[in-house]
Amino acid sequence: MTPPHITDLPIRALTVDDLHRCADLSEDRGWLREDHKWGLLLAAGNGYGVDAPDGRGLAAACVVTRYGSTSAGPGLAAIGMVLVADRYARQGLGRALMTHVCDNTLKGVPLTLHATPYGRPLYEELGFKTTGRAEMLVGSFQEEATSGPHAAVRVRRAVAEDLPRILHLDAEVFGADRTHMITRLPAFSDQLVVAEDSSGGTLTGYAAAWPNMHTHVIGPLIARDTATAKALVTTLAGGTDRPLRTDVDVRHGELLAWLKERGLESVAFNAVMTRDIPDLPGDWTRRWAPLTVAAG
Repeated sequence: MTPPHITDLPIRALTVDDLHRCADLSEDRGWLREDHKWGLLLAAGNGYGVDAPDGRGLAAACVVTRYGSTSAGPGLAAIGMVLVADRYARQGLGRALMTHVCDNTLKGVPLTLHATPYGRPLYEELGFKTTGRAEMLVGSFQEEATSGPHAAVRVRRAVAEDLPRILHLDAEVFGADRTHMITRLPAFSDQLVVAEDSSGGTLTGYAAAWPNMHTHVIGPLIARDTATAKALVTTLAGGTDRPLRTDVDVRHGELLAWLKERGLESVAFNAVMTRDIPDLPGDWTRRWAPLTVAAG
């Protein structure tokens, strides 16, 4: 009996029980295992995968994170961690998985993803258009010799009572409700901080630093202006000895230049792509870095 072609294999839902299979798949393609991040994505989102016909874990996988609609914009779904095992690469499996997710599971839903240069041509064929770029930076943060205007910004560790205000600000800036994701931040991250105006009555930003292998990833980073963004990053950097990693919207040139002056180096660029929506909802001027590019 002739075995089915790799693209004819069934696509199934993934659960948190598949976490190690997903991490193995990341490692197979030369990515970091990122078990901690996979755990969040599988818990807060929906994973889809194809079991390898040779019985060795997953042949392909991706994760979808859905966000509800608000008055600020339509609902949205972010696609991330699109991976195909090296031994099944270039056989159409990635296209089959993405077609199933985009045209069946998420039909009619506005979509976004961050694409590497390698994956971008496929996504363009599937109807995605580039609407922006993000620059990935990694490095050990060096404190400034002299303090800038951001030193006057009031930043403190978040407490439980801050969560409703964080959710309100996040929905306003992101343009869609992310309650199911943001409420996981206190447990997922090692640090969660907020910025306030001088009276302490208005939240002007918030940010988290979460562990990812040997680094701490800064994201999300939400701030009303550059000074607030710098103050949030400075506070988070002071709470870790690990190198920092973050993905900053390239339109925030002043913050990018400052981070590079502080010791972080550019390591990659990803295209921000959308389908069935002309641009991401919300207010990009206050959206500096995502929680993770895999979740939009």
